Amino acid sequence: MTGSAAARIFVLPDLGEGLTDASVVQWLVAEGDVVAVDQPVVEVETAKSVVEVPSPYAGRVSTLHAAEGETIDVGKPLITVTPEDVGVAEPEPAPAEPAPAERAPVPAHTGSGNVLIGYGTSAPGGPGRRRRPREARTTAQAVAVVPDRHPVKVISPIVRRLAHDAHLDLRAIRPSGAGGVVTRSDVQTAIESVRPAPAPAAVGQGAPGERRIPLSGFRKAASAVLSRSRAEIPEATVWVDVDATALWDLRAATRTPTDPGPGLLAYLARFVVAGLKAHPVLNARLDVERAEIVVPDVINLGIAVQGEPGLVAPAVLGADSMTTVELDAAIRELTARARVGKATPEELAAGTFTLNNYGSLGVDGSAAIINHPQVAMIGFGRIIDRPWVVGGEIVPRKITQMSFVFDHRVCDGGTAAAFMRQVADAIENPLPAIVRL
Repeated sequence: MTGSAAARIFVLPDLGEGLTDASVVQWLVAEGDVVAVDQPVVEVETAKSVVEVPSPYAGRVSTLHAAEGETIDVGKPLITVTPEDVGVAEPEPAPAEPAPAERAPVPAHTGSGNVLIGYGTSAPGGPGRRRRPREARTTAQAVAVVPDRHPVKVISPIVRRLAHDAHLDLRAIRPSGAGGVVTRSDVQTAIESVRPAPAPAAVGQGAPGERRIPLSGFRKAASAVLSRSRAEIPEATVWVDVDATALWDLRAATRTPTDPGPGLLAYLARFVVAGLKAHPVLNARLDVERAEIVVPDVINLGIAVQGEPGLVAPAVLGADSMTTVELDAAIRELTARARVGKATPEELAAGTFTLNNYGSLGVDGSAAIINHPQVAMIGFGRIIDRPWVVGGEIVPRKITQMSFVFDHRVCDGGTAAAFMRQVADAIENPLPAIVRL
C-alpha cells in the first residue's frame, strides 16, 4: 500500500444496546497518529455504559469527526484512517469502505476489542501514540504522572466522567485503589486542589434559592424509555402478601460454615422462571405494527440493579436452563458488575422479563414501570415479621409483598393471577416446588 491509498471512514457502530447515539468521552488517538487493527481509538458513553471502540482499519488517523463531549448518531463518521506503507499489520483482504451512513459493526475479537472503559484490554494497543494528555491543572500534592500508555483504570465509569467534567487528565491523578485504580475520592481530591476561591456561579443557577442539575446521558435515555412505557403500555398492577417463612427456613437449613448456599433472590428467580415457562406470554414483547405477540424460546431474566450509573436491569442470559445454584452464582456475578457499570451491552439489552428486588432498598411495595419493550415485571418488598393467621392462631411469620405489573394488551387478569399464584405457592411451599422443577 502507498500513502495515496483511499481513506477509510469508520462510522460509529451500533453498540448493541438499541441506542441511537453516544457521546465522545475521550479520544485515545490524535490526528496524525498511526493505528493498528483492533486498537482502541475512542471512549464513548452511551446511556448504559462507557466503552472503548476499536478501529477496524490500520493506517494513519487523518480526521477525528467529533470533539470530546460531543454527541454523534450511530452510523455517522467517527474517524477517518488512511492506509499507508508504515509497517502496520492489516488483514487481507482489506475490508470494504462503508458508506458514510452505513452502520459499521463492531468487529468480533479475542483479546482486546470492545470492552468497558477503565479496565483496559488484554493485550497492548498498536504502535500508534495514545492521545496527547491535556495540560495538567493539578498540584504535586494531589497528583503524580502515570506513564502507562493504556487506558487508566477507574473504579467506575462515573469516576471517568467526573474527571472529564472537571477537565482533569486521569493519567495525572495519583491512584489510591488496589492495583492502581483511580477512585472517586482521588478525583475529588484533585478537583479540590485546583479549585479556585468560591465565587458566585452563573452556570447552573436558577431562580434565587434553587439550582439546576443537567440530566446526564443516562438519565435522558432512562427518561425516554420510561416515558415511552407509560405512554404506550396500558399496564395493570396486582399484588399479594406471601408467607415466605418456609423459604426463609429452607435457605437457613442449606447454609454451612463453608458454603452459604443460594441466596433468597436465587430461589425467587427460579420460581419466577418456572412461572414464565408455564405462562410464556409474559416472557414476550408486542409487535404493534404487525399486531403480534413475539415469544422468544429463551428466558433472559433481567435483574433490577441500583448502581453508580443509575438503575439498570441487565439480564441473566439463558436463565431457563439454570439450577438454583447456577442462578445464584450468575445473579451475584452480574449484579456485582452492574453496580460499577460493567454489565455488557448484550446483558443490558437482552432481558425478556424483569425481577425487581426493591426490598433491598428497605421498602415494602412498588407500582413499578414496565421495562419497555418487555410486557411484565415482578417485584418483591422487604421480608419482615408480621402477625399472620395459621391454623386459627395469630403467629409471627416472614411476610413479603409481591407485586406484578403487566401489559393488559397481551393478557388479562386471569393469566396474571395464575402466574402470581404459581410463584407465591412455590415461595410458601418451596421443597415440593423445587422437586418439580
